[in-house]
Amino acid sequence: MTNNHKNNSVNIALITGITGMVGSHLADYLLKNTNWYIYGMCRWRSSFENIEHLLNQIEKKERIQLLYGDLNDYVSLQNVIEISNPDYVFHLAAQSYPKTSFESPLDTLNTNIIGTNNLLEVIRKSKNPMAMVHVCASSEVFGRVSRENLPIKEDVTFHPASPYAISKVGTDLIGRFYGEAYRMNVMTTRMFTHTGPRRGDVFAESSFAKQIAMIESGLLEPIVKTGNLNSLRTFADVRDAVEAYYMLLTINPIPGSYFNIGGTYTCTIGEMLEKLISFSNVKNIKIETEAERLRPIDADLQVPDTTKFKLHTGWEPKIKFEKTMYDLLEYWRKKIKSGKLFLSR
Repeated sequence: MTNNHKNNSVNIALITGITGMVGSHLADYLLKNTNWYIYGMCRWRSSFENIEHLLNQIEKKERIQLLYGDLNDYVSLQNVIEISNPDYVFHLAAQSYPKTSFESPLDTLNTNIIGTNNLLEVIRKSKNPMAMVHVCASSEVFGRVSRENLPIKEDVTFHPASPYAISKVGTDLIGRFYGEAYRMNVMTTRMFTHTGPRRGDVFAESSFAKQIAMIESGLLEPIVKTGNLNSLRTFADVRDAVEAYYMLLTINPIPGSYFNIGGTYTCTIGEMLEKLISFSNVKNIKIETEAERLRPIDADLQVPDTTKFKLHTGWEPKIKFEKTMYDLLEYWRKKIKSGKLFLSR
């Protein structure tokens, strides 16, 4: 079985991890701004919550459909690539939670390193080995950066601070290897902190927003539980991030190239939390550090230099930090008001 969209000269995109925050926003962006046909790869057990608004289109296969695959199952990847025969591949699927990686390091390493190698090898041996491929690494590869190396340029030495970060070093290097060794059109990004609606609640800003929404609904005492509030981050909006990924593969793509991408607003995690609290009508919210929310070590200086990518593509982030945070809080307010139950994690 193969796709039948090649005949009408419409480009085909494959998004691995389409049910994640970034994958779902990328699908939205491509549906709105291109005429491409989209295949989304997901696992059979993936939640469709982030793509609920697309299910009617998916059901009718109107410019988008789902394929089941797993990065750790080579045969399933062969099936996905055979059916989709993509012109563009956005590889976003991963075990993407740094804190979880301390508890499940082997799954993290297998999925992110071996899984990425599996996908690129299948593409290399496919009918279209010259597809444009985006491999999504992470700013976490830089890890423990000294202040004299801020803002972080692409050539700063990797010093990963979690099994997740180590796995993304592997992801980064594998992507660059396939671009250089096989002249495949593989480009790698190190996206710095990006967030917005649909952000998983295992990440600090989304956990805070969820807790505030639960406090507003009377489900929690007015106390937000936190981890390290001193970590310095530069924030981008996920809706800007997916535009950057589209531009990466469509504006002068260079095999083996790699770029830092990120926003322009820098603050500590504590200052970010204060911004979220300022949007709340509950004025007596307290903050408490919880030991189990702290990582053994932390990548606490995540400030990018994005000059290389901006000069290469002309990309600029458009969405203000305040809007990103407000939209994230509104996302959680709607979810909490729906009556669903959530852990306060």
